[in-house]
Amino acid sequence: MWALWVIAVLFLTVGSVGEGWGEYAPGTRPLLTIAPKDLHTILPPDCHILIDPHSIEQFLDALDGNPPDWGLVYGHGHHDPALKLITFVWFGELSRYDAEAGGFRVALGPKFTSTRWGVVRFKYEDLHGDLVAKASETLRNELEQRFTRGESVDITVAMTGRLIPDESVVYDFSHDQQGLGVIMPVVKVERLDYLLTTK
Repeated sequence: MWALWVIAVLFLTVGSVGEGWGEYAPGTRPLLTIAPKDLHTILPPDCHILIDPHSIEQFLDALDGNPPDWGLVYGHGHHDPALKLITFVWFGELSRYDAEAGGFRVALGPKFTSTRWGVVRFKYEDLHGDLVAKASETLRNELEQRFTRGESVDITVAMTGRLIPDESVVYDFSHDQQGLGVIMPVVKVERLDYLLTTK
């Protein structure tokens, strides 16, 4: 069993795009038309993709062994895991095309995943630069037509990075449901990928 856990709200430190990923500004990436299940085809082979309950549970099992006893954890410390390259997803929505930015601006919203460990919500503090999804002229025209019809354009934002050693995983309690644990892995994001999965 671990030492004491600290229940606290920590933020992600987000760095610049990692070496080899610098063809775009940090938040400016192509808009891909692949499903999240196909992320493995575009990401580094050593990346752990954590986008469904089973993969997140396996990751947490390897990281910490067992889910905490939330009744005993309240008010105690945290665990410092080894660095791992992981990918997680947040919800995204495109706004209209911004000619100056050269693409569609992206708004982000967190994704909460229920697991046997509790609700998992990956954290980050700040993304440097604008979040912009570039699109081919054909795709851009299709998306502009959707905006003209008053439709929203939802995307999946895949974030790849490494756990921050001094912060790692934050355990907290849900503000919405009494007694529900919330687990927030703290990740330094090195890469973003924008996925348009529906048309």
